[in-house]
Amino acid sequence: MHISLKNQVALVTGASSGIGAASAKALADAGAAVVLNYRSGREAAEQLAGAIRDNGGQAIAVRADVSSEAEVEAMFAETVAAFGRLDILLANSGMQRDAPTVDMSLDDWNRVLQVNLTGQFLCVRAALRQFARQEIRQDVSRAAGKIIQMSSVHQLIPWAGHANYAASKGGLDLLMRSVAQEVGEQRIRVNAIAPGAIRTAINQDATEGEAGKSLLELIPYGRIGEAQDIANAVVWLASDAADYVHGTTLFIDGGMSLYPEFRDNG
Repeated sequence: MHISLKNQVALVTGASSGIGAASAKALADAGAAVVLNYRSGREAAEQLAGAIRDNGGQAIAVRADVSSEAEVEAMFAETVAAFGRLDILLANSGMQRDAPTVDMSLDDWNRVLQVNLTGQFLCVRAALRQFARQEIRQDVSRAAGKIIQMSSVHQLIPWAGHANYAASKGGLDLLMRSVAQEVGEQRIRVNAIAPGAIRTAINQDATEGEAGKSLLELIPYGRIGEAQDIANAVVWLASDAADYVHGTTLFIDGGMSLYPEFRDNG
């Protein structure tokens, strides 16, 4: 199956590293013009945007904190100013501030919810408003717009010591499904991806060596995921190949969400 996103514009939040960077590159490789959002990783985002342009694609890097309403609105305005429209939103930005609940500060609770949940709401709302302002080009895409929200297996699996993160992803599940219920008849597709253990630069300590071997006990498929595994699904969900996929979460986790500890009846 050949997937083309030619003549479409994609905005990827948290695109300076990891899953966001791999997904932005994959969207560009499929033909989309890509806006790479970053908050602090300017150099990496600019380098990736330059590499996409050097490869014949279209890309710009735009700084914004997704938890700020004003910065999100400015980011979407810059996207439209650069490329004229928006077809695909990958709301990927996220963060962790981990602690046992008894020790968790209100600041750490609030900051994770602001980025992981409120930030998704702000970006989704801005995307919906932009989709409503522009014409549907069915020769380019059967949908009026595509929204992909990055969740986690921890929208389903409890995670002791990470209550703020798990709560944000659980909230994201119902945010996504509620929005999908609301806008489906406008031919706007809304879905989520729930990655499991994915090997990236920022979690190297947890996915390599002895820690990586222990982690494999939670993954029935027997390997740790790569960012490209998620990027491949992003491109598919953004394409007409997934045109009848709406309001669902795609778990990409090697079976982690199957609770493999219960293979021998617990």
